[in-house]
Amino acid sequence: MLGRLCGTIICMSQNKLSLVTGISYLVVFCCAIFANFFVLEGIINNPLAFVSENGLFVRFGVIAFLVAAVADVVIAWSLYEMFKENILSRLSTYFRLVHAAAMGIGVFSLTLVFGFSTDTDILHQIDIFNTIWLIGLFFFGFHLLLLVKIMNLPRWMSVFLVLAGVMYIVDTSAHFLLVNYGLYASVFLALVAIPSIIGEMSLMVWFLMRGIKKEG
Repeated sequence: MLGRLCGTIICMSQNKLSLVTGISYLVVFCCAIFANFFVLEGIINNPLAFVSENGLFVRFGVIAFLVAAVADVVIAWSLYEMFKENILSRLSTYFRLVHAAAMGIGVFSLTLVFGFSTDTDILHQIDIFNTIWLIGLFFFGFHLLLLVKIMNLPRWMSVFLVLAGVMYIVDTSAHFLLVNYGLYASVFLALVAIPSIIGEMSLMVWFLMRGIKKEG
């Protein structure tokens, strides 16, 4: 009887952690989409005018990046709690935490755009943010590769996550190794975006369904 009760408690704990992970992933996606495609793209297209005319909007973008970093820490914690029996879980957690820390540090450069009066200076701050984020994604790539080893996922999902992890590492390396990276930027973007969007969004849905199903 006691064994069954303990098993139920463990099951409920796993369920809640899955739900927390899925919801946190959803927060990361929503914040990242808003901050990247509505704020950063707006700044890049018309730096000085966008920052001057949409100051509050830009500040919300900064907060969105910070919230995404916090949610990423929560994901790192919940994944560790779920799979801590695996010897690789701690290492995977460290890699994800480095990624979250890099994002948090990189956001500092975005807060400085309000102090500049030329497009060039503002774009320079965006470049600093992107470079720091790229370094974070390098570590995130290793996190994904380890995560596939830790979790028992459907094979197709594992394939996309492995491809995403490899491409994060390759893309960051290419940024620093290829002098003419700009010539291949669109190719690298596609090679990173396709597996990462499919793999990570599928993972989010997998965690949400896992949590909801076991709650019922």
